[in-house]
Amino acid sequence: MNGRYRLALATTGLALALLGTWLLGQLHPYREIVERGPTPQARANPYLAAELFLRRQGLEVRHASGLEALATPAGRTQTLLLLGDREHMTPHQAERVLDWTAAGGHLVFVAERLWDEKTGRSGDLLLDGLGIQQHLSAALAIGEPRNRDRRRDGLARFYQQNEKTPAYLAFDNAFHLYDSRHRAYAWANSGEATHLLQVHHGQGNATVLTDAWIWENAEIGDHDHAWLLWYLSRDSRVTLVYRVAGDGLATLLLRHFPAALLALALLAGGLLWRAGLRQGPPLPAAGPARRQLEEHLRAGADFLHRRCGQAGLLQGLQQDIQRCAGRRAPHFADLSEDAQWQLLARLARLPAGHVARLMRPPDKALPAADFTRQVADLQRLRNAL
Repeated sequence: MNGRYRLALATTGLALALLGTWLLGQLHPYREIVERGPTPQARANPYLAAELFLRRQGLEVRHASGLEALATPAGRTQTLLLLGDREHMTPHQAERVLDWTAAGGHLVFVAERLWDEKTGRSGDLLLDGLGIQQHLSAALAIGEPRNRDRRRDGLARFYQQNEKTPAYLAFDNAFHLYDSRHRAYAWANSGEATHLLQVHHGQGNATVLTDAWIWENAEIGDHDHAWLLWYLSRDSRVTLVYRVAGDGLATLLLRHFPAALLALALLAGGLLWRAGLRQGPPLPAAGPARRQLEEHLRAGADFLHRRCGQAGLLQGLQQDIQRCAGRRAPHFADLSEDAQWQLLARLARLPAGHVARLMRPPDKALPAADFTRQVADLQRLRNAL
């Protein structure tokens, strides 16, 4: 029995070993790359790759949501990259940016408006301030490209001084830049248009582009886009502004109506002072001579008159009279109203009409003299009971 058991066990083990060997021969290792798409930071910031690239080159880079971080250039060169929307830029902000550039900064921005021949301006405050115009390439007869490399006919070429090989950039060929003041010292042309111009402005420089999508996350690695970004920002501190918002209402009011705001603040302060609680000097303590029973009674009566009114005081006296009559005549509460008044007149030895007038609730507020007289008559009726 033990021999059969051992034989079966050995046969089962051999079969499992052969099966495992066959399964291992069927397994083939492979590598699979799962594309999860851009990170949330990259989706929120289209120029995140450009920012990280510049930092990797050893440049000091910061990004801002507006022009509040703009400081006057001093010492080391500063580069301002205006890559976002400037639709709401105000003339004051544009003047500030151009003054900053004239003081020695390097301004890099994207042309946003086309030149209007009728008005003689584009409406882009920075373009008009620098004398640069943007046109549609289709409306200009620039001619065929001279580059024989047909694979690069649609790319712009940016030449450096003393360099024979240009940098190739994939700008949008639909737009063309024109320097109306003839101050440009460097440019990038494709076979169809000019896409980059560099001009001197005061002690600084300005670089104008037809579009900045070449530096977005998905495009900065193509052609020489990253090199151009480094070339424009080299040896400087870089500030990236993704959106330029217009001045808020408070800023505009403070800039244009400071006197009106000061007058309004003074008026508001005066109204608050007028409506506020003001504390005067403390009143002296009352002397013992004033603390008489008559004074306390008068004060209590004034308090009850303010709190309950005439009707409440008269009703209190009338109920007190009815309680006194109930003690004199136990069946008083069971009588009718007229019978009660007759009984009160007999007990107090007063005319029934006079008692009825005193015990009847007043129809309206009484003058002070009539109210005092009725209170005195009710007190005499109560004393008579």
